[in-house]
Amino acid sequence: MTTRGIRRKKSYLVDAKIAVCGQKSVGKSALTVRFLTKRYIGEYDHQADKVHKHEILVDTDCVLVEIWDTCMADDNDSISSKSEAMAWCDGLLLVYSINDRDSFNFIKKVKQELQNSDTPVLLIGNKADLIHLRQVSTEEGEILAKDFDCKFYEISAAEQVQQVSDAFLDLCREIIQAKRKSKQSFIDKIDKMLGGARYYSRGKSDSAIQKE
Repeated sequence: MTTRGIRRKKSYLVDAKIAVCGQKSVGKSALTVRFLTKRYIGEYDHQADKVHKHEILVDTDCVLVEIWDTCMADDNDSISSKSEAMAWCDGLLLVYSINDRDSFNFIKKVKQELQNSDTPVLLIGNKADLIHLRQVSTEEGEILAKDFDCKFYEISAAEQVQQVSDAFLDLCREIIQAKRKSKQSFIDKIDKMLGGARYYSRGKSDSAIQKE
């Protein structure tokens, strides 16, 4: 659920930067706007990348979510060629259209290029309302998600509000969890280093005491 008017101090916000990736016309912008505003914008000519910023509530966490609505038209625009996107984002939302086999194959190639990345990922098969034009089965999406070790949603940005919200929130939760795990690992590492330093300092000072 998105929330307007969250008035907590910025220091209390958790950052979650999401890059929405997929070929042109799979509904990336429609999904993003549906999540942020609950409105459906339909199809439009997406000519440039755009970053949306919004404050939302994820369970009990106040989150500043930034969503990069990337513009990828073909294989030459794969995420690997956009190193700035990978350096920028905390999580990837990979989108294909169930009525477009090429868009599904594109996502398979993109994720293969990211196989060594620890970035949280979620897979969406969009345009589930166009069942009569289906080219990619639900089972294929589930198998791909299993290969990626990520969650999978087959939804319609045109007809479903809650399901779209659930998908984005699930990815936000994974991002928050990954950040907390990374932070705790860093704290444990520092504690271990400081613990060793204190032990060394005591040993050195004790040995420096002159015997009478």
